[in-house]
Amino acid sequence: PVKSYPKTFVTENGLTVLCGRNNTENDELTHRIAGKNDLWFHARGVPGSHVVLMCGGAQAEESDIQDAASIAAFYSADKRDKVAVDYTLIKNVKKPSGGRPGAVAYFDYKSVLVKPEPGKEVNEK
Repeated sequence: PVKSYPKTFVTENGLTVLCGRNNTENDELTHRIAGKNDLWFHARGVPGSHVVLMCGGAQAEESDIQDAASIAAFYSADKRDKVAVDYTLIKNVKKPSGGRPGAVAYFDYKSVLVKPEPGKEVNEK
């Protein structure tokens, strides 16, 4: 059972963005909640939240990618004005054997440089 659910946001175009708040939630989000064709985001080279754009393989608009990347940047340890955020399909994100919760290796990714923004949060029910 999921003990806590990731923070939920909505992009300008109405797509759902989920953001893990700790290692366990990151693990749950990346390996159990997200579908293999959803997009996964993480600030490059620093501790931070796993962020998933729930697009189910549909082509995400550039603005949706920017929104999700800005949330990943905001919930990371990188506090610069512009943060490099890597993103890829969930199916390209693997948990290393014996890796601690939240630890991942990913490949076949793109990067975007974004301004960290808190995102438009959806009120929890």
